[in-house]
Amino acid sequence: MNAPTTGSLRVSGATLHYEVRGRVPLLLLIPGGAGGAATFDGIADDLAAAYTVAAYDPRGMSGSTLDEPGAEQRVAEHADDAFRMLELLSPGRPARVFGSSSGAIAALHLLTAHPERIERLVAHEPPVVEVLPDAADHRALLARVQETFDAQGLMPAMTVFAAGLKKDSEKASGTAGATPAPRTGLPLPPQAAARAARTMANLPYFLGRIVPGFMSWSPDLDRLAAVSDRLVLACGQDSRGELPYRPAAFLAGRLGAELLHFPGGHTGLTTHPAEFGTLLRKTFQGQP
Repeated sequence: MNAPTTGSLRVSGATLHYEVRGRVPLLLLIPGGAGGAATFDGIADDLAAAYTVAAYDPRGMSGSTLDEPGAEQRVAEHADDAFRMLELLSPGRPARVFGSSSGAIAALHLLTAHPERIERLVAHEPPVVEVLPDAADHRALLARVQETFDAQGLMPAMTVFAAGLKKDSEKASGTAGATPAPRTGLPLPPQAAARAARTMANLPYFLGRIVPGFMSWSPDLDRLAAVSDRLVLACGQDSRGELPYRPAAFLAGRLGAELLHFPGGHTGLTTHPAEFGTLLRKTFQGQP
């Protein structure tokens, strides 16, 4: 793996850590969940053969620090962070953007706010549950997650959250949210172990402030329709029936767009990096 060039960008209320590899044109990668720029380590080098690949830690995650650690997190602010990255790394030139999960939510806001700065956006499983007909059920889930977090702590709340994201068949069978069996075998390599440790350290912030702020956000569907020619909605081929799959499928139907399926599930870019990266590169190059 080639070492990236790192830098920091001062934005309103935070300082963002970012990493850059490759050559022009720009491809900006926006991570989701409790991950940061290192989420893309498995695909960045391959993509850097064709693009300047930039990834960053969202504000409050890993190396990106907040001026006020307790500040409320808003989608618009995170989208503006991505815009500032584009202004820094691709001034005056439209860029390609990939966002996953909560990062895809920020990317959708970015697209509607600054469509002139995006040549093409691939949004992988943005959990914009407010667009769904049963949005009230998901609001209730988020309320249970926060109540559990406040009363019992992180891991019980994560169990409730994970159960709410699973397929209905898994919920009915009682397998959703089950504690996984302990893993045996070789320990993680040092770099992967460090990435896992950072992700775990980010979890309280993710669950306590990113989840409520992002999953209560709803896109402007009219504005999204006006720029849908620049948008590719994507899901994991193993995610069918899970909650993060449904909003992307709904938006694709509403906008009359194709729903592109990537290898794996919601975290396919880390479980199937080679295949995921290959399809992402082909998608940005306009190949089938």
